[in-house]
Amino acid sequence: MDTLAWMDVALQKAEESLRAGEVPVGCLFIYNNEIIATGNNTVNETCNATRHAEINCIDQVLKFCKEKRMDHETVFHELDVIVTVEPCIMCMSALLQLQVRSIVYGCANDRFGGCVSVLEVPKFYDPKITIQGNVKGEEAMRLLQIFYKGVNPNAPELKAKKGRNTKGTSTTENK
Repeated sequence: MDTLAWMDVALQKAEESLRAGEVPVGCLFIYNNEIIATGNNTVNETCNATRHAEINCIDQVLKFCKEKRMDHETVFHELDVIVTVEPCIMCMSALLQLQVRSIVYGCANDRFGGCVSVLEVPKFYDPKITIQGNVKGEEAMRLLQIFYKGVNPNAPELKAKKGRNTKGTSTTENK
């Protein structure tokens, strides 16, 4: 498997996500040295916080297996996952439960990372999996930085707590 070439394709998917106003994460699921699923985050598009690139790829693999009349468990066990950002805790848990063969990711995910950054999810399983990070990590991080410099139109507005001053003591208004 040419990890660097696959990561280049995943980075292109991440750039598509960025142009679509989504967190720029790109993901590929490789089976028998062929891409059988590609994913982007679609959280903003679907207004569904679980629609991460990896979850979208999982759905595509299930559809692929149904159409080809293949056993999805067997296919998942032979899958190599290429993703531009360290899978979050939710996605890492899903990938480990599906027993994918390997995960290669670009940059660390310091907010939600499930490989090592926030929670080492593999410790909760008995994984027979290869995990490799920091493959073209700088390129992946650059895309995230571009995204977070902008404004996410679907992020909730911050609301200041009413009736409080900066010292945290309650205030009242005269009507």
